[in-house]
Amino acid sequence: QVQLVESGGGLVQAGGSLRLACAASGRTSSIYAMGWFRQAPGNEREFVGGISWSGGKPYYADSVKGRFTISRDNAKNTVYLQMNSLKPEDTAVYFCAADDTPLRTIVPLKLGEYDYWGQGTQVTVSS
Repeated sequence: QVQLVESGGGLVQAGGSLRLACAASGRTSSIYAMGWFRQAPGNEREFVGGISWSGGKPYYADSVKGRFTISRDNAKNTVYLQMNSLKPEDTAVYFCAADDTPLRTIVPLKLGEYDYWGQGTQVTVSS
């Protein structure tokens, strides 16, 4: 089992920045990739970005490309989501997720491909 805990959410004005963190614990050696998703009220949970645990380029949704950056610190078992130039439409609960599928070769982009989820952290961007 893998446990995930997000932190760093909050209220920020449009154009501002926030950095979210996702700390993993438990069987972290089994993690292949980590992803970030978000869910706004009345909307489905959507993919924001993902990164493999061992290296390689991150993947991003078109809506956040150029504004959000995913990074990882394997020594701390933590993945970060740096969010810049925030917009009111970025307002959502942000979730991190972990995939432990053996032999996977690409970062999963879909909700159902992740096995473990954090509790979420609220990000609110005011106009």
